[in-house]
Amino acid sequence: MILHLHLVRHGQTYFNRYNRLQGWSNSPLTESGVADAVKAGERLKGLTFAAAYCSDTTRAQQTAEKILDINEAAGNPRPALVTDMHFREQFYGYYEGLDMAMAWYAAGAPHGVKTYNQIVKKFGLGASRDFLKEADPFHDAESDEEYWTRVEGAFRLIADNPNLKDGDDVLQISHGNTLLSLGHRFGGPDLDLNERPANGSVTVIDFDTDKPFGEAVTIVSYGK
Repeated sequence: MILHLHLVRHGQTYFNRYNRLQGWSNSPLTESGVADAVKAGERLKGLTFAAAYCSDTTRAQQTAEKILDINEAAGNPRPALVTDMHFREQFYGYYEGLDMAMAWYAAGAPHGVKTYNQIVKKFGLGASRDFLKEADPFHDAESDEEYWTRVEGAFRLIADNPNLKDGDDVLQISHGNTLLSLGHRFGGPDLDLNERPANGSVTVIDFDTDKPFGEAVTIVSYGK
């Protein structure tokens, strides 16, 4: 069964504005963030969603409800919104809410690199998670393996929905680093991964529920 997943990055939050790491921590949408959600809703109002999913964070739920309000007002049936922790952003542990540059310096400096982009360029995106967990004095930050195990659980929740059928459109509110991670793992060589998708952008993927996760995702459009 092929499902068409429409992954919207949540609207801008105050932590986004302040350039702070925001994984499992909550930060509400700014006025611009609400506008991001409205823009995505207007863009998607021609689709009928068979299901809708998001993380159990305020920013994701606010974005989802705004999009579903617009979709319903356009005459589409409103699916129940499923919220679950498996759809959360990467967990940054001790570094939640801290300035991004400071956090990534703490993670990368012991390995001879000073920024997030330098870590990814030299060691790969997965290493950024492992380095941050290593630097975390409590080691609460998610490792690369822990992160992907949880993300795969989110896709299993969708695949196990007995009400979905082949060709259905599904709304999923996602997060910046998660979208970037999906791009790195499943995107081709021509995909521009220099920056994570913008707030309110839409990434479309085809999800084959009958395949192992590592083979199940095809990126149709990224961060548009």
